[in-house]
Amino acid sequence: MELYDVLQSDMEEVKSKVKSQKSKGVRRFVPLFFVVIILALAAYLRLYNISGYMTFLGDEGRDVLVVKRMLVDHKWTLLGPTASVGGFFLGPIYYYFMLPFLWAWRLDPTGPAVMVALFGVATVYLVYRAGRDMFHPWIGFVASALYALSPVVIAYSRSSWNPNLVPFFSLLTMYLLWKYAKGRKIRNIFWAGVSMGIGLQLHYLFLFLFPVAAIWLLLNRKVGARLRSWVFGAVGFVIGYAPFLLFELRHGFPNTLSIIQFVLAGKDTGLVGEKYRVIIQDVLFRLVGRLVIRLPQPEIWSDVPGWQQGVWQWGVVGILVGGTISLLIWRQRSSVLLLLWGGVVAALFGLYKRAIYDYYFGIWFALPFLLTALVLYPIAQVRIAGRLVAGGLLAFLLWWNWQGRPFIYAPNNQLAQAKAIAREALDKTEGMPFNFALVTQGNSDHGYRYFFEIWGNPPVTIEPEFADPERKTVKDQLIVICEEPECKPLGHPLWEIAGFGTATISGTWQTSFVTIHKLVHL
Repeated sequence: MELYDVLQSDMEEVKSKVKSQKSKGVRRFVPLFFVVIILALAAYLRLYNISGYMTFLGDEGRDVLVVKRMLVDHKWTLLGPTASVGGFFLGPIYYYFMLPFLWAWRLDPTGPAVMVALFGVATVYLVYRAGRDMFHPWIGFVASALYALSPVVIAYSRSSWNPNLVPFFSLLTMYLLWKYAKGRKIRNIFWAGVSMGIGLQLHYLFLFLFPVAAIWLLLNRKVGARLRSWVFGAVGFVIGYAPFLLFELRHGFPNTLSIIQFVLAGKDTGLVGEKYRVIIQDVLFRLVGRLVIRLPQPEIWSDVPGWQQGVWQWGVVGILVGGTISLLIWRQRSSVLLLLWGGVVAALFGLYKRAIYDYYFGIWFALPFLLTALVLYPIAQVRIAGRLVAGGLLAFLLWWNWQGRPFIYAPNNQLAQAKAIAREALDKTEGMPFNFALVTQGNSDHGYRYFFEIWGNPPVTIEPEFADPERKTVKDQLIVICEEPECKPLGHPLWEIAGFGTATISGTWQTSFVTIHKLVHL
């Protein structure tokens, strides 16, 4: 009888262990299941018919043209695209991110857009990891779900453009800085430096994160006071920044000096009294409003009924104030880092006098979503009623942002249109050498030139007379694409037309939204 009792007791213990292991397995599977669902939804929203909806204008054509020459012509570069202001250049790292995707897609510009979309999906996962590790798994789920569905975030994740990778590297930098202060593992500060070196090549607003990192290290004296923290961070930055640093070293730091001149002596930066506060308020309002609650574009805000404006305003204030209070209640390292991230960047934006566009917020895209989750989390802890309220608010935000997904409207087909127009124009050359001009209000001709080049008949650029006294660069025909409704190419002051010389129109064709003219010499 005693032996029976012993055996029965052992069996009960085994059953209890098996049940416990199954319970642990379920608890592990459920979070993974939700993460997979969020990532799958994020991938769908970023990759669905991406070639039909992607932007393909002059800037995108310029980038693929550079990368094509790297791939096919082996013309490597250490210089990136020009910055939107200041007249200086960025680093070339974005071209190297594009390179394998343009190769894999056989020179189809869709490839680099897919690369950006994949970075966008990776950013969704990074938002989850940051929210989970820095605060709580629930916050990671909520923040990543909201980030995955944000229309503005999605829009900047579906086209190839260097600022579109900034959200990933800005959040990665903050996450690694937090991990270093928490775990004191030197590799984290090294990789944070690498991330900052890469980010600075993507957009110069990444400079705003440097004081955030410096203050963070100084506040965490146990790790920040160590010389090796700064040394390893600097080494990582030099490695991440190396492609552009090599160019600067070879040419006497022209871009670095231009940036310093722009920041310290330029007319577009500086403290401007009352306007400083107004800029900060506007930036914070748009950061939360545009990204989290689908605020209308500034140009149509005045047409929105007053009561709707009030709802949006109270929503923004609620998230900003509630999120800040939640951070103060948490009283953790992660709270201090997010307060620094928001406060320092907002203060620096206040010094910028020019227009501030939505994509400038890429250096803190993840922040408003983490704040929103931090607002909802304490509400969800108040028994059943709190859970219902938090769940209802979250469901509304998810539904509201789902209604603004970019592809509910017909695709713009910019890539297909540019390709069709370029094919039509090239056919008019009959395979002979030609010069090319684009008459437009705001585009550039690189998109068309890209297709001319990959199809084997690139246009010849007309050189000025002092560089080409025999006028060998002036060919027998000039193809003019007019994107303006009223276009008269004869006598147009555009250099590509004026440099061609006295001419007459030998043919005119209407295609898509443009007019193609063929000019020949008299």
